[in-house]
Amino acid sequence: MTVEVVTFGCRLNAYESEAIKDRAREAQLRDAVVVNTCAVTAEAVRQSRQAIRRLKREQPGRRIIVTGCAAQTEPQTYAAMPEVDVVLGNAEKLTADAYTGLGGKIRVTDIMGLRQTASQRVDHFEGRTRAFLSVQNGCDHRCTFCIIPYGRGPSRSVPMGTVVQEARRMVEQGFAEIVLTGVDLTSYGADLPGTPGLGTLVRKILKLVPELKRLRLSSIDSIEADESLMRVIAEEERLMPHFHLSAQSGDDMILKRMKRRHARADTIAFCEDVRRHRPDAAFGADLIAGFPTESEAMFENSLALVDDAGFSQLHVFGFSPREGTPAAKMPQLPRTLVKERAARLRAKGEAARDRRLDGMIGARHTVLMERGGVGRTPCFTPVKFQAPYGSFVPLTITGRSGATLVGAPL
Repeated sequence: MTVEVVTFGCRLNAYESEAIKDRAREAQLRDAVVVNTCAVTAEAVRQSRQAIRRLKREQPGRRIIVTGCAAQTEPQTYAAMPEVDVVLGNAEKLTADAYTGLGGKIRVTDIMGLRQTASQRVDHFEGRTRAFLSVQNGCDHRCTFCIIPYGRGPSRSVPMGTVVQEARRMVEQGFAEIVLTGVDLTSYGADLPGTPGLGTLVRKILKLVPELKRLRLSSIDSIEADESLMRVIAEEERLMPHFHLSAQSGDDMILKRMKRRHARADTIAFCEDVRRHRPDAAFGADLIAGFPTESEAMFENSLALVDDAGFSQLHVFGFSPREGTPAAKMPQLPRTLVKERAARLRAKGEAARDRRLDGMIGARHTVLMERGGVGRTPCFTPVKFQAPYGSFVPLTITGRSGATLVGAPL
C-alpha cells in the first residue's frame, strides 16, 4: 500500500504535504498514513485527533505518523493516543530520514533554534493546475492569540536564486500558475543579505521565468506591503489581482489587544491603493469573531470593515483560546456568543461575495481550467465551464450558480 497524507490547515501545509509524499517515497515508507496537523485553533486540533481515530478504525493495519504545527506545539497530546505510532516535528517531517523507522515515538526538536529554511523540491501537485512554492517559513511577531510562531519557529526566507530555480522547474513541469506561500509571506527577505523584500522577489521571478503565465500571493500582512511590493502590484499584469489579508479585526482597540501592527484605517487604505492601480482586484480576509473583551460595537466595526475595505471572501474564525498565548488569559466571551458572532460575520461575507459575483455577470475573463469543469479567473473566482484541464479559455460570464460563476465562450 502507498503512503497517504491527510492535510489540515493552510496552503503552506498543502505544499509541505506534497514534499512529505516525496520524502516518504525516498525513505521507501510503506503502509502508513501521515497526518499533517494545524494548530491555529483548538477546533483544528480536535478535528485532527478525530481524524486519527477514524483512520485507525478504517485502516487498522497501517501505521499512523502525526506531524505539523499541532504535533510541534503539543507532541505529548498525540503521543498519548494509542492510534499514533510516531510524532514528527515540523523540521523533521521534511527529511527522508524521519521516515526510516529509526528513533523513538516522539521526534520533535526545538524549532525556535532554526535559522534557515530549505527549499523543498516537490515533483507533483496531485490534481492541481497550479503549484505552491514555499518561499518563507516561521514568524517573528507575537500576536496575542496565535500559537503558530511556536509551531513554525523564527521567520526565515529561501534565497531568491533558489526560488527562481524552483519556479522555473515548476513551469517546465507544465504549471501555468504558481502561488507563493509562507507563514508571514510579506516578511520575506528580512533575514537575507541586502533584505530584498517580497516585491523584489516577485519582480525577479517574473523577469527570469518569462514562460510563467500567472503568479499569485497567498495570505499577506498589508502593513508590511512596502513601496517595492506596491509597484510590482501596479506594474506586473502576470501578478494576479487577488489579495488575501491577515486583517483579524475591524476594531482598533481589539487590534491593539491582539498586538497587531496595523489599524483599521491601514487595511482600508491598502485596498484603496491597490484598486487605484488594479481596478479588477479582489480582496479576501481572515477575521476573528468573539475575541476576548469584544463588545457588540467592536464586533460591528468588523462587520462594517467588510464593506469599507471591499472584502468579497472571508475566512472567519470564532475565537479559540490556545494555551500558552496571552489572549487565553484575557476575559473570555461566552462560547454561544462567539459562535453567534462568527455566524453573522460569515453571513456578511457570503452576501458580499454574492454581490461581487453578480457584478461580474456580462464581463469577459480568461479562465485557467481545473478538473471537474471549473476554472479560475485572474481574481480567483471559480467559473463553471467544460474545457481541457490546464487550458486558458476566454469566457463571457453569463450567470451564477451559488458561489460559482457560469461562463460561455466568446
